[in-house]
Amino acid sequence: MAKKKATKKVAKKTTKKVAKKTSKKVAKKVFKKPAKKVATKKVAKKVVRKVATKKVAKKVTTKKITPVKAPKTQSAEVINSRIPKVGDKAPLFTLPDQNGNLVSLASFLGTNVVVYFYPKAMTPGCTVQACSLSDSKADLEQAQITVLGISADPVKKLKQFEEKQKLNFTLLSDENHKVTEDYGSWGMKKFMGREFMGILRQSFLINKEGTIIHVMHKVDTKTHHQDVLEIFKRLG
Repeated sequence: MAKKKATKKVAKKTTKKVAKKTSKKVAKKVFKKPAKKVATKKVAKKVVRKVATKKVAKKVTTKKITPVKAPKTQSAEVINSRIPKVGDKAPLFTLPDQNGNLVSLASFLGTNVVVYFYPKAMTPGCTVQACSLSDSKADLEQAQITVLGISADPVKKLKQFEEKQKLNFTLLSDENHKVTEDYGSWGMKKFMGREFMGILRQSFLINKEGTIIHVMHKVDTKTHHQDVLEIFKRLG
């Protein structure tokens, strides 16, 4: 009887061990395959991503990129290189005056003309310069000198400038600064650490034949009228 009980215990233990081993093997088989499949799928996805990325990158790098061209602008150096020189015929022009009437340089042949370019109407320096020329009208007329002031201001503002300062000579509007460029008076300027393109303060003295006899690159707004008279007296 005791022997039978011992045999049963051994058999039970053996069965448990075999069952345990079998369950482990089955578990391994069951879980190993799905894990492997999941891992394979992940690897496959990564490979696909890499290949796709490489293809896209290749397309991007091999694709011809057309550079965007910046709009052509004339540099100050190019514009200034066109400044008419002494002995040249003054470039002809036709511009509206402060009253909206068209004025042509050609109509002043037979008289001396000072064509002066100034940055902006009703600013301090430009006001001093304009008022000095206006106050010297009698002396300028005696020397047969006609004054033509040119700026990029609109006609309306020129009229306000004339009326406010009681000016007595012709102011011309060159809003697209074409004439200013033709005379090389449009270029790079500096003011309070800022650089910008604008009208350079310059004056061109033209004789009765329409020839430039002097170019004033540096203008003193306070003595401009006197300087113009003296130069015409000396060279005219």
